[in-house]
Amino acid sequence: MSQYLSDGSAKVPAVSEPSGVRRRPIQSRLRTRAEVAITHRHVFPYLAGVTAVMATGAGIVAHVTDHHDFPTFEDGIWWAIVTIPTVGYGDIVPTTLWGRILGSIVILFGVTFLSFLVAIVTSLFVDANRAELEETRAAKDEETRALLQRIDGRLAAIEGRLGSTPDTTS
Repeated sequence: MSQYLSDGSAKVPAVSEPSGVRRRPIQSRLRTRAEVAITHRHVFPYLAGVTAVMATGAGIVAHVTDHHDFPTFEDGIWWAIVTIPTVGYGDIVPTTLWGRILGSIVILFGVTFLSFLVAIVTSLFVDANRAELEETRAAKDEETRALLQRIDGRLAAIEGRLGSTPDTTS
C-alpha cells in the first residue's frame, strides 16, 4: 500500500477519539459560558467569583512570598481584598520586590474589574431607559396613527359632501 496520495502528498492516518469521548478545549467551554452570560446579562456573578478567587489566591501568594509583611493567610487575603478595588488600605504594605510585583498585578486586575462592573451597571441602566423610551414612543406613534386615520376619515367625509375627489396630481 502506497504512503502517498495521487497528488504526491503524504497519507496521514486518521486519529480518532475513543468511542463515547468528546473532547472540547477548556478555552472553548469558557468562551461559550462567557457568551451565554453576556447574552443573558449574568456577568456580575462571574466577575464577583473571579474577584473572590483572585483575592484568595493573591492573599495566599502574598503570605507565601512575603512572610514578613503578611504573617498570616488572613493578612494576605485582607490585603488582597482592599487592594483589588483600590490601592490598598495602608495598614499592610508589601516591601519586598515580589510583594510589590504582586501588588501591581492585583491593582491592575482590580481596576479592570471595577471598569467592567461600572460598564455592566451603566449598560443595564441604559437598556432599562431605552426600553421605557421605546414603549413611550410606540404609544405616541399609535396615538398619532389613530389621529391621522380620524383626520383622513373626516377629510373623506367632507370631500364626499362636496362631491369632489381628492386631487392626486400634485
